[in-house]
Amino acid sequence: MKIDLNCDLGENIGNDEAIMPYITSANIACGFHAGDASVMHATVKLAKRYGVNIGAHPSWLDVEGFGRREMNLSAEEVEYLVLYQIGALAAIAKAEGVALTHVKPHGALYNQAAKDRGLANAIAHAVKKFGGDLILVGLAGSWMCEAGLEAGIQIAAEGFPDRAYNPDGTLMSRSKPGAVIESPEEVANNALKLIRDGILFGDKKVSVDTLCLHGDNIHAAENAKLLHETLTKNGIEVVGLQKARS
Repeated sequence: MKIDLNCDLGENIGNDEAIMPYITSANIACGFHAGDASVMHATVKLAKRYGVNIGAHPSWLDVEGFGRREMNLSAEEVEYLVLYQIGALAAIAKAEGVALTHVKPHGALYNQAAKDRGLANAIAHAVKKFGGDLILVGLAGSWMCEAGLEAGIQIAAEGFPDRAYNPDGTLMSRSKPGAVIESPEEVANNALKLIRDGILFGDKKVSVDTLCLHGDNIHAAENAKLLHETLTKNGIEVVGLQKARS
C-alpha cells in the first residue's frame, strides 16, 4: 500500500525545514494568502534539496484572513486568479531546474470548490489551461475531484488526518471546537483509518491518494515525523504523487 504525504508550506510559519524530510509533496503558497517571491524561492529550493514534489497552493486574494474567508468571483476571474498563481510558482521552480507536479487550492477556495461545481470547474479549467499534466488535488469525493476528471486531468483525492469531518464528508469549520486536531498520536491514528477505510462522502465511500498536514498546526513538525514513522511501521510506503504517463 502506498500514500502521498503533503503539507501546506511557504506560509511564513518558520517550520518548513523541520517538516520537509517527512513529506513527499509540498503545497507552496503563491503570495495571495501568504508568502512572496522570496519565500516561494526559498521553499522551492528546500523541496528540491529533499526531493519533495512541488505544487502550487493558490488562494483567494486574502492575506489578512490567511485565505480562509469565503469570496465570490466569476468563473473567468477564478480561472485567471488560479492561473496567475500557478504561473508565478512555476517560473520560480523553472529557474531552479524543477517542475510543478500538482495544484492544490488553499483554505476557503478549496472548501468552497468542494461544494460548488461552478467554482470547481473554474479551478479545473485553469489547471487544464496551464498544461494538462498537472495533478489537481481535491477533497476526496468532492466536486473538485469530479470537475478535474470531467476536464480530463489527473486528480488526487485528499484526506485530512489533522482535521475533523462533518457527517457528509466535508471538513468541519475551523470556528467549531475540535475542528483542528493537534495531538500527533491522534493525527497518526486518523491517517491509518483514512487509508484503510476511506471517507464516506455523502452516500459513497471514497479512497484517498494523499494525506494533508497543515504547516500552521501547532504540532506540525511533530505530526509529520510521527505520521511518517507510523505509516512505515504499518507497511504503508510514503511516496510522492506520480504523473500519469501519456
